[in-house]
Amino acid sequence: MQNVVIDQPYVPIPPKHGRFWPTVLTWCAPRLLRKKYGVEKVEFVHAERLRASLQAGHGVALAANHCRDEDPLVAGLVGRETGAPPFIMASWHVFMQGRLLAFLLPRAGGFSIYREGIDRAAINTAIEILEQAGRPLLIFPEGHISRANDRLNTLMEGVALMARTAAKRRAKLNPPGKVVVHPLAIRYRFHGDVAAAVTSVLDEIEARLSWRPNRHLPLRERIGKVGAALLTLKELEYLGRPQTGTIGERLQALTNAILSPLEDEWAGGRHDDTVVGRVKRLRSAILPDMVKGDLDEAERQRRWKHLADAYLAQQLFHYPPDYLDANPSPERLLETVERFEEDLTDKVRVHGSRSATVTVGEAIEVNPVREGRGGADPLLQEIERQLQTMLGLAGSG
Repeated sequence: MQNVVIDQPYVPIPPKHGRFWPTVLTWCAPRLLRKKYGVEKVEFVHAERLRASLQAGHGVALAANHCRDEDPLVAGLVGRETGAPPFIMASWHVFMQGRLLAFLLPRAGGFSIYREGIDRAAINTAIEILEQAGRPLLIFPEGHISRANDRLNTLMEGVALMARTAAKRRAKLNPPGKVVVHPLAIRYRFHGDVAAAVTSVLDEIEARLSWRPNRHLPLRERIGKVGAALLTLKELEYLGRPQTGTIGERLQALTNAILSPLEDEWAGGRHDDTVVGRVKRLRSAILPDMVKGDLDEAERQRRWKHLADAYLAQQLFHYPPDYLDANPSPERLLETVERFEEDLTDKVRVHGSRSATVTVGEAIEVNPVREGRGGADPLLQEIERQLQTMLGLAGSG
């Protein structure tokens, strides 16, 4: 399990407001993207939309899809296009990955959000950034990394709450001000031979399965066979035997088999919500006593096991069952193998060069009062609609 859950008391990390470090780091980002992530080029489309909102003096939120670790670096380069480096809301655990990151992230405009509870400090920081309207606020409303560039997950309601609260405050100014949201669609393209890029990873996984390398198989078939084997192993571990049905049915059954017993103990038997929402609820229930530090070692280890199980369920959710259907793109094939690698090793190596295109959506003026109470949030609906369209997913289901 990656170190995404911290059993320490949460201390909010605010952003630094100077422009020196964001400027320096923005110019260093392309080299880091090439070296660490293989992203050779980042192109912005319709950056003039964002420039117009900034020149108009609006409070600006950027709502981006989140499919890869490097998304904040890629999206943050919008500061070089507009002269206004964004503040970035990031999970607290990211700030806990070493002294260098802890030093650089706040100076780059990053501030922490505690995903295992209600973080009023982060919410207030975001609202103040939008209210002051000096630099844009970058948010990833999916709330987690999906590793699926061809899927947009459910958007969390926090972005709408923060934008509306800031819009109410700016509406009281003299003259009144506005808050707008620009959806930000990040699309990656792989450049190279995908079969050559993933062969060594598949060889290693097959060796772990005690298989001979299946290099004779077509790549899509080989990846599917490895995926089916890994799923079967987890079914044996949690259910005692391999299951029948489609991949989607098996993934759902395994996810529920993992989460339901945990929810019976920690969530009062509540099993509703998305998988990500269910996992968040479990973490919020399991962690507080661990943070207090008054548990014996046996109970602490039992809770770490429960957290690891919940993490596995969320990782299973990141495998769209139809992702390799029909004629999958090189990007889908590579993403699937990268998920295998990450879930088995907690790391992903660079497997070739990529480019990224960041498309800035049209400004969505935020109404200080939510319309259509009781139904779907119209602001979130419009953000999702634009993201789906710009990513080329509209009508794909």
